[in-house]
This record gives sequence, structure tokens and C-alpha cells, in this order.
Amino acid sequence: MAKLIKERSRKAGLPPGALVHIGEKKTEQIKITILEYDEMHFREQEAKTIEECFPSKDKSRPTVAWINIDGIHRSDILGKLGECFGLHPLIVEDIMNTDQRPKIEDFDEYNYIVLKMLHLDGEIVSEQVSLILGSNFVLSFLEGDGDVFRVIRDRIRTNKGRIRKMGADYLAYCLLDAIVDNYFIILETLGEKIESLEDELVRNPNPRVLRAIYHLKRNMILLRRSVWPLRELIGGMERGESLLIQDTTRIYLRDIYDHTIHIIDTLETFREMVAGMLEIYLSSISYKLNAVIKVLTMIATIFMPLTFIAGIYGMNFKYMPELEWRWGYPMVLLIMAAVGIVMVFYFKRKKW
Repeated sequence: MAKLIKERSRKAGLPPGALVHIGEKKTEQIKITILEYDEMHFREQEAKTIEECFPSKDKSRPTVAWINIDGIHRSDILGKLGECFGLHPLIVEDIMNTDQRPKIEDFDEYNYIVLKMLHLDGEIVSEQVSLILGSNFVLSFLEGDGDVFRVIRDRIRTNKGRIRKMGADYLAYCLLDAIVDNYFIILETLGEKIESLEDELVRNPNPRVLRAIYHLKRNMILLRRSVWPLRELIGGMERGESLLIQDTTRIYLRDIYDHTIHIIDTLETFREMVAGMLEIYLSSISYKLNAVIKVLTMIATIFMPLTFIAGIYGMNFKYMPELEWRWGYPMVLLIMAAVGIVMVFYFKRKKW
């Protein structure tokens, strides 16, 4: 987060719409993939130049075009694509800024959608995904060179389901659905980690468990930042008045909205469990500390009268009759042992 804030300072003084990439550059080469399809035809190619994407804007074409761009750090390429498809300069600026909050912006000719694709690799890794929904095209922008939409590509290639029978709005729904479904995988993995940590926390609370709890808590914060605005995004698409989204697609968007609510409820449950685990850890450590102090206090209490007796006979006064008594030494030891045993039985009787 601090790195992103520092990179944002590079835009200080620049005019609105200045194209400056903000975020980590996750790929050196930009990869452009074009898929065009309808119910009967399909074409896929990897474009060498951005100009190869320009014909896909033609509204008279009967096909749906999906242009996917892996890598958003080249302002010249994104600037040309934005000019061709009539994107506002501020939208292109937002695409290059990887610290965007999930949102949707409705324009007359297109909708701009931005959300987070999450991966779990030890910790949650966030990648921004930007979508431009037009009347017959979808533009998708990813930070890195990772085929996160491989399942959607396979469905288009093999003509499975209804995706090639529907329009660009249904394609945008499929991309959103793939991202939201991935959240369930992450929640399932986090749930398993929480259960494992709970068992270890009960058996043996230690600093390693505490570090794992704080690691989970940090992941929950990142997941919450990505999921909570998604409810507003999907709800806006479902209840909005955009002519680019057909009524037949809004039904499917309602299903994603339900999934989002389910994810949020599960996430809040996990956050409460992690917070409870932290309290259990602190209580366990406090209990162990109290047990140690209790043992030490009992030992000190037992030795207090013994130390008192030893102190009396350690004064070495001349006229102490016990000093000349033949059985004085073993008798003092016997008395000290008896005092200690009596105190131990007394403590046990009181269940201290």
C-alpha cells in the first residue's frame, strides 16, 4: 500500500487523464488476444500490433469480439486503443492505475467495470481486472500474463453452453462469474487454515500460532476490501438502466449478486472467528502465566515459615538452649518438614 501511495505521487501536477502506470509491472511484453465468435463461427488470434484490434469496434459485424490485454504498463498502446474505441481519457487512466476500488461506470456507448482477481499463494495476491463492455465487444485488461479466464476461452472454443448464442453482455457476466467463483476457492482454503489453527491453538498456543493468526487477519482485510464493493458493483449492473445489458443477462447477474452476499457473510464469520482466536490465544497465555505464578507463589509460601525458623536459629545468640541440645538439629529439620507437609495438604484441601 505504501508503495502504491508513493507511485501515486508521480502524478502530482500532471493534467487529468495523464497516462501513468501505477503498480507493479508484472509482465515485460504486452500480450493481445482477439476472439471473435457467433453461434456458427469462431476466430482466435494473437495480435502483433494494437491496430489489429480496431476492426472489432465495427457495430455492423455480426460477431462478438473479446479483446484481452495482458499487461497495462504501456501507455502508448492503451492510449491508441482508447482513442479507437472512444474511451474517455480518465477511464484509460483508471485502467493503468492498479489501486482502483471495485466499481462500475455507465457511459452511453460502454460500461467500465473494475474489480480484483485474487490468488492464494501462501498469502492473498491481488490483481486488478478492468472490463469495457460495449454493444458487441468486451475489452479485458489484466496486470500479468496469466490465463485466468482459461475456462471461458475453452467454453467459447468448444461451443459449450449458451455463451456463443448470447451477446457481449453475457460474455462480461461469464468473466465476472469466473472471478467470483475463484473467491469461493480462497474462502475454502482459508476456512481449512482457520480450523487447523483452532486445533493447534487449543493444544499448544505459541508465538508461531500468533504469527499465523495475524497473517490470516491481514488476508481477511485484503479480501474484505476486494469483496465488499463488489456487492455494489453487481447490484448496479443488475438494477441499472444500461441498454448494453439485456434482461436475459440480468437474471444471471442476480445469481452473482447472491454469491457475493454469501461470500460476504462467510468472510464476516471468518473475521469473527479469527478475532476470537486472538482472544483465545491471549487468554491461554494469561492462564499459563497465572499457573506459573501460582506454583511459584505456593513454593514461596511454603518456604516462608521454613525461612523464619532457619532465621531464628541462625542468629547465633550465646544463650539459646537448643544450640547445646544433642537432638536439636534433627528436631528442627523434622519440624520444618512437618510444616511444609502440613501446608501442602492444606493447599490441596483448598484446591489452590
